[in-house]
Amino acid sequence: MARILGPLRVPAIRITFLFSALPCVAPAAWSTRAYSEFVAGNFWDEPDSSPDEDLTLSLRRVAAAPGEIPGSFRLRLETSRGVIEGILHPVEGGTGALVCVGGAMGGLDGPADDLYADLPALLEAAAVTVLRLGYREPNNFEECVLDVLAACSFLKGIGATDVVLVGHSFGAAVVIKAGQLAPIVKAVASLSPQLHGTRQVEELGKPLLLVHGTADSILSHEASEDIYRRALDPRRIVLYEDAGHSLIQVRDRLRSLLAGWVPARLAGEPMESGRTEEVVG
Repeated sequence: MARILGPLRVPAIRITFLFSALPCVAPAAWSTRAYSEFVAGNFWDEPDSSPDEDLTLSLRRVAAAPGEIPGSFRLRLETSRGVIEGILHPVEGGTGALVCVGGAMGGLDGPADDLYADLPALLEAAAVTVLRLGYREPNNFEECVLDVLAACSFLKGIGATDVVLVGHSFGAAVVIKAGQLAPIVKAVASLSPQLHGTRQVEELGKPLLLVHGTADSILSHEASEDIYRRALDPRRIVLYEDAGHSLIQVRDRLRSLLAGWVPARLAGEPMESGRTEEVVG
C-alpha cells in the first residue's frame, strides 16, 4: 500500500498540480443546524421531539497518496469530527470542480455502472477536477452534509472557485442541502433522490438537475416530481421511462448528459427550466 504523504497542514494547503498559480484560501469551519425530518420510503414522517442543535466541523489537515488510476490521489481529510476519505482526480489549469457522493451505503464509484469513476475522463477536456467523496458516517444525513461542506472547503483551499455537486439516492438529498449552504456551489445534480433532506429545496438558489427512472422500485420517481414542484427556477427534471434506481439502463445517456451539463454550469451558462421524458430502448 502506498504511504500516505504529508500531512499537508491547513490552512497552508498548496497542491500546485491542481490549480496552478492560484492563491490558497483557508478552509472554514462549517456549521449546519440539525433538523428533524424523517421519511419512510418517499413520504414525510412526523418530526421527532429532539431539539435542534448546531453541528460544526473544522478541516484540520489533509494527507494524500498516489491513487490506482494514473494522476489520481487518495485523500484523507482529517476533521474535528473524524476522517473523510476520497479520491481526487485533479486537472491542472482549471478552477472548476465536481464533488460526487453515493447513496446511504456510501461508496466512491456511483450508480449506473460506476458513473463517478468515469466522470474524470469525461470532464478532463473541460478542465474539471473531480473529487469522489466517501462519508464518515454513511446514512447519517447531517454528518454527510458536513462531509460535503468539508470537501467544498478543501477544494476552495486549493484554488477552486466554482463547484458542482452530484449525488445519488440518499446522497442526492445530501447535495441539495449542501448546495443550499455552500456559496461556492454553483449547481446541483440529484440522481434518483429521496425526499428526506429536501424540505427546504426552494432555498437552494442555484440550478438544480433532477434525474429519475420511472421504474425505480426503491425510491419512486414521484420523489423527483415532488422536489421539482417545490424547487425554484432554474430547475430541470429528466425522467427515463423503464429505468430503475441505479439508472443502469441509461448509463450512456446519463454520462452524456452530465458531460455537457457540468461544464456548462461551471462556465455560468444559463440553464433553461423544464422537463424531459425519454423512452429507454
